Amino acid sequence: MVYTILFLKLFSYRDVNLWCRERRARVKTKPGEGLPRTGARSPAACYGEGWGGGRQQQGLTFPSGLPASAGKKANGGVAQRAGTVSYPDNLTYRDLYYFLFAPTLCYELNFPRSPRIRKRFLLRRLLEMLFFTQLQVGLIQQWMVPTIQNSMKPFKDMDYSRIIERLLKLAVPNHLIWLIFFYWLFHSCLNAVAELMQFGDREFYRDWWNSESVTYFWQNWNIPVHKWCIRHFYKPMLRRGSSKWVAKIGVFLTSAFFHEYLVSIPLRMFRLWAFTGMMAQIPLAWIVSRFFRGNYGNAAVWLTLIIGQPVAVLMYVHDYYVLHHEAVAAGP
Repeated sequence: MVYTILFLKLFSYRDVNLWCRERRARVKTKPGEGLPRTGARSPAACYGEGWGGGRQQQGLTFPSGLPASAGKKANGGVAQRAGTVSYPDNLTYRDLYYFLFAPTLCYELNFPRSPRIRKRFLLRRLLEMLFFTQLQVGLIQQWMVPTIQNSMKPFKDMDYSRIIERLLKLAVPNHLIWLIFFYWLFHSCLNAVAELMQFGDREFYRDWWNSESVTYFWQNWNIPVHKWCIRHFYKPMLRRGSSKWVAKIGVFLTSAFFHEYLVSIPLRMFRLWAFTGMMAQIPLAWIVSRFFRGNYGNAAVWLTLIIGQPVAVLMYVHDYYVLHHEAVAAGP
């Protein structure tokens, strides 16, 4: 997980500085012209204006402490807010390390900053992190693990009626733990880190629970990853002439690869269940959007979340059990 996050952050860091370097060279040679066609984002990313659209606190300032409303002309006549950093002044260890620890995957030269650390807010988030960590561990050990262990014999005997019964029984604790994990990570942990670093953009998720389509769910449940995919993968593919459909498939392929990577490496086995599950979202998204609307679409999304995850869990646990336990029992 850490290596994946670091890779995505460094990819964004490289991209943004490349765009700024290209634009700086273009402005020097032909003043007044915009970003070259090879760029994948507007020049705002190079001058501290690319962070808009998030859920930010009031009274935000830029790193210098000057209000975001102040402005001046700089760098070949491009409008720039006073007190912001422009390329190449951002190429410092301090700037890089702040980005590496900030709760975002998309690099900006000037992030929105909150004026102070709210101690009560931070304390609540830290207490939530501690409580929900213990709760998840307890639920996994006392509820989920015994259910999974009791599911191995039906899988071995290929007793389909009991497999379905165990799947439905596993769906309850699995979904509860997933919801707790979501709140723990995206609300408690990321907000705690953001508060410590006075990071102003707190839009880590949107109302995915109201999703009436699979597409809406994937666009709103993990905003940091969604923004990275749009900025560094989807839009660059469109600018290179790909259709929206091809670009969407490319995004799902990339997401499927990282899902499989995050599961296969720790388990030390390669089974493609996570990859297949992610790629299955493409036809599933079409089916839900084509045949379901409103509350029926929302019910279909929730059904896929409740049933789909325990299926993947059981498949991986079964394969892990066969690979490590039955092979050992069989002997050389």
